[in-house]
Amino acid sequence: MEYLRNPEQIYAQSFATIKKEAQLERFNAEEQDVAIRLIHACGMVDIAPDLVFSNNAVAIGRAALQVGAPIICDVRMVTKGVIKRYLNAKNQVLCALGEQGASDYASQFATTRSAGGIEMLKDRMEGSIVAIGNAPTALFHLLERIEQGFPAPALVLGFPVGFVGALESKDELIANAHDLPFIALKGRRGGSALAAAAVNALAVGLGT
Repeated sequence: MEYLRNPEQIYAQSFATIKKEAQLERFNAEEQDVAIRLIHACGMVDIAPDLVFSNNAVAIGRAALQVGAPIICDVRMVTKGVIKRYLNAKNQVLCALGEQGASDYASQFATTRSAGGIEMLKDRMEGSIVAIGNAPTALFHLLERIEQGFPAPALVLGFPVGFVGALESKDELIANAHDLPFIALKGRRGGSALAAAAVNALAVGLGT
């Protein structure tokens, strides 16, 4: 069978196809870089109209990575997708989903362990990058706690996926009253691969 085998050629052709087919005109150069990598991660050029960036979100995220901000994830699958060699500042990639405290919190407050995991990492939250790729409850919980005075992260990557709460949680993030910097994909689509790809796109843009 005839097919491309050279990784550099595959990447170059993939990115050229995305630039040709996706609607990227409304993004600035930094946003385009992230959008292209997000599209590459899922193979869907039609997510471009649903991608939303708050003002200077990419620059804010990259600055946070440069100073060693931890990356807080809602599920382990996101942590596995973050490419550690891109993190020159040796940023910690954290997920507390599996901790007993997350389970205890979920039981006590009738919520998910993903929300409990966000609660367990509240002491690491300030100035962090929070990557939500699975659980709308984790994003809702983060926004509720920030409303209550939770230390704010530097940037939230909002990519929860599904039919219950995903759309609504991202709408809340986009409309947040605290000017919380974010990158999000509107609607039901999302997933751990996209959340990890967003982290990687920010890190790659630093020239790592």
